[in-house]
Amino acid sequence: MTALPYDDTVEQIQEDEARLTQEIVARMAAAQARNAERHRHAHRDAHAKSHAILKGTLAVHANLPPELAQGLFSQPREYEVVARLSSAPGDIHSDEAPAPRGFAIKVMGVQGDRLLPGLGGHNQDFLMVNFPVLAFGTVQDYPRFLTLLEANADAPQPLQRAVAAAARGIENVVERLGGTPGATVQGLAQKNTNMLGETYHTQAAIRFGNYVAKLSLAPWGELQGLNEQPIGEGFSAMRDALTSHFAKQGATYELRAQLQTDRTAMPVEDASVLWDEKASPHRAIATLRFDIQNPYSPERQVYGDDHLAFNPWNGVAAHRPLGSIMRVRRPAYESSTAQRHRLNALPRREPASLADIPD
Repeated sequence: MTALPYDDTVEQIQEDEARLTQEIVARMAAAQARNAERHRHAHRDAHAKSHAILKGTLAVHANLPPELAQGLFSQPREYEVVARLSSAPGDIHSDEAPAPRGFAIKVMGVQGDRLLPGLGGHNQDFLMVNFPVLAFGTVQDYPRFLTLLEANADAPQPLQRAVAAAARGIENVVERLGGTPGATVQGLAQKNTNMLGETYHTQAAIRFGNYVAKLSLAPWGELQGLNEQPIGEGFSAMRDALTSHFAKQGATYELRAQLQTDRTAMPVEDASVLWDEKASPHRAIATLRFDIQNPYSPERQVYGDDHLAFNPWNGVAAHRPLGSIMRVRRPAYESSTAQRHRLNALPRREPASLADIPD
């Protein structure tokens, strides 16, 4: 396995990208505004419902090989981290309806040339979801993805649960036949189990210092069995399950990098293509730890929902997002954050340390 060096040719601007980006951002902003009008309060235009806001630490491993000792992982050290665990829809739904789950981490005190210096702070955001690829992984396909999301979001809860159950059935059949389910099926085939036991992925590629990679976050130890543990019934069942867990014990994850070793088989411009783990395995680069805490106190909920912001472009040049989907996310996340803070009459401020995160 030989990691390919990064150069500017790994990205190719797509046909009609500027117009499509403008259309996508406008549609997402309009949906966010409609939901804000209904709730009389603005939420994110995606991953609107949070389940936990966690304080933790990220310890970069010592003695990493040169191709992994890149960017913020170039030296063994420990960083403070705040994480937000969420569900994917752009509105607040009952946890009884299965949904893709998100795990966003903000690594604080990262030095380097800033991608968006106007945001302030010295943080690096990594945003991950609990399946490895996007169903519609190019800017040309993404408007169809939005249409699917909007239709599913507007469907009654019993129908959402039925769709998830049917997709799981298809997924099981495909796997028994030795195949790999498509990204659309994986996205719909969500189970109502404890999200702490899931593995999370950046889906799209990022620059990894002198190389290109996708990142993943895998549960460690006792967490590994939780992805089969039902969360039970209730509008906020996931929040309740996570709060119960962190009242008694912490959680540990392994952050991993999968380096690009083949530009054709591991494309940057199409996030729907799964990178083959046999050609390039996910390799451990750091350990993420969360101690016992109250992950959703009223003060922390307000801070996480109204003040805190995550953006894959909030970071350093050594970890620049790559590909058309990531390029769309730059104006999309800025639009969402600006509208949310404007409608809620709140300033946006990047936390400087864990002391800024309420208990």
